[in-house]
Amino acid sequence: MMDIQPVSETALIIKLGDHIDTRLAVKIGDLADYIRNSLSSELIEVIPSYTTIYIQYHPLKADYYELKKRLQVLGDSFSLTGVHSQKLSKVITLPVYYSLETGPDLPEIARFHNCTVDEVVHIHSQSTYVVCAIGFSPGFAFLGAVDPSIAMPRKTEPRKMLPAGSVGIADRQTAVYPSNTPGGWQIIGNCPISLVDFDKTPMSSFSVGLSVKFQPISRDEFFELGGTVWSHWK
Repeated sequence: MMDIQPVSETALIIKLGDHIDTRLAVKIGDLADYIRNSLSSELIEVIPSYTTIYIQYHPLKADYYELKKRLQVLGDSFSLTGVHSQKLSKVITLPVYYSLETGPDLPEIARFHNCTVDEVVHIHSQSTYVVCAIGFSPGFAFLGAVDPSIAMPRKTEPRKMLPAGSVGIADRQTAVYPSNTPGGWQIIGNCPISLVDFDKTPMSSFSVGLSVKFQPISRDEFFELGGTVWSHWK
């Protein structure tokens, strides 16, 4: 069921659930694409998130009540026909150098769960994650769901700066910081490839519903791919 509500004179929100679920994220990503492709001339922006789809529309091309009816029809058509993209079959693989010099919080996570650093790395890199939302900073994809055996609360005090490519864990989510930015996630490694390009459209390869895996690489491979070691950890 789609719960459609107005947000402003030119925006509405579609609610499709009330809790984070990777299966729902795939459905939301596909439905957002379906809506975007079906109503492209009337819409300004379609933003899928954890349980919702935010839609901004042209005030001279669409009326809330008429648009709501059309969205309900599209939603019924989507459910009945099983319209789905190829997102489930597409997996983005990201190289990650897991190490104490790029992942200063690995020992803390291992102590918290009474396991080894190697076990933390193995569990994190063996899972397939789903993009549940994009935000915080351009190209920052919230990925779920981290195995409970390595899930870790956010830091009580965020670091003032993290290097681009930092791979972190926060509760049952994981993510890669696309640029140098403050952050409070537990850092376990670094991805040496660029994840955002402001000169391209779209600027990032991530979209809600896509699958992501992490591939461990060696220190030499990390440097060959352009990685650098951050020397300002605190």
